[in-house]
Amino acid sequence: MTLFWIICAALLLVAILFVAIPLWRGTSKNNSVARDAANLEILRDQIAEMDADLKNGLLTPELHEQGKRELQARLLEEVGDTKGGDASSKPHPLKITAIVLAVLLPLASVGLYLKIGNPDAFQPHHGAMAMARSQDDLKALEEAVAQNPDNPEALVVLARSYVEFERYADGSQMYERLVKIIPDEPILWADYADALGMTHGSLRGAPTKLLEQALALNPNHEKSLALYGSAAMERGDYAVAVRSWSKLLKLLPPEDTENARMIGDALKQARQQLAQSGGKMPPELDQINAPAPQAAGKERITGTVTLSTALKANADPNDTLFVLVRAAQGPKMPLAILRKQVRDLPFSFSLDDSMAMAPEMKMSNFDQVVVVARVSKTGDAMPQPGDMMGMSKPLALGSKGVKIVIDQSVR
Repeated sequence: MTLFWIICAALLLVAILFVAIPLWRGTSKNNSVARDAANLEILRDQIAEMDADLKNGLLTPELHEQGKRELQARLLEEVGDTKGGDASSKPHPLKITAIVLAVLLPLASVGLYLKIGNPDAFQPHHGAMAMARSQDDLKALEEAVAQNPDNPEALVVLARSYVEFERYADGSQMYERLVKIIPDEPILWADYADALGMTHGSLRGAPTKLLEQALALNPNHEKSLALYGSAAMERGDYAVAVRSWSKLLKLLPPEDTENARMIGDALKQARQQLAQSGGKMPPELDQINAPAPQAAGKERITGTVTLSTALKANADPNDTLFVLVRAAQGPKMPLAILRKQVRDLPFSFSLDDSMAMAPEMKMSNFDQVVVVARVSKTGDAMPQPGDMMGMSKPLALGSKGVKIVIDQSVR
């Protein structure tokens, strides 16, 4: 606080000098020398003119001499008046202005600050608290919390500072106290889950429960959706991860391209994992308040998949079989997918909207689709060299008895 007032005093002094000194100097300069020099120059010019007139016979010597005496007398009179006026002059108005400003400027500045400013802002632990940048700052925050253990602001700043210093366990303890004081703030539950997850190296278990609490308070809370998707990926619940991140991607503002790219990449990975596992979106995800996928209806496509005789020798009974449907024209992302094994061939399939990987990407959103059957040696959902596949022609929704023969090798 003392340093603040010292800085203010220095700035005021600079401001006063900047204004007052030019005013003072402007009045202290004596302009008589300049006036005398000008008058002398005029006198010389007039004498030179009279000399020329005398030479040209325009003036008699007597008139010439008389004119010179008059000019000299007038010059002496003006110089005398200037000195006398200077000696008897009163204080100049600009000097008075400089003195008044020098007095009023600091008084007005201090008074204005005391009126509309916050003189107590520099008092310890008063007003907005800053994140700790050093161990000394951290100790000061700890002392503030010790003095007022139920101060939410101090607890929040200390908890976040602990996380910044990678003291995740201490941060978790602070957040645990915070959610008891302020139980209806989703960001606190999300931060609590984040710190607890960093403490244990996993978001599974207790951190997931905390995220569910945050999403119960606000189903559209962005950080909670992001972490909830990560927790789902950890436990292998790829459908929940896809649903969480799909929802989050819609909530991100258009200008947030960096986060959108990161979430998009994570969502792509979750969809691939979901396809590899043969899973589908479950009808209920109450934790994020998402609607259930539409029930199977007129869009259902049924048929049979077989493996050609020529390729049977290249297939192992344990190889993965993917049967999927995708748009005939448009994105190549699967609209519905099944995962089986070669030993299940010939296989009768049924594909519909209940198997959609994302609510916005369903079979019923397209007029024509194709069914693809692929044997994967690696179990990867993405085609790889050495895989075998077959594909239908473009089909209308509701087609039945579709026959797919796996008779091509992927190059």
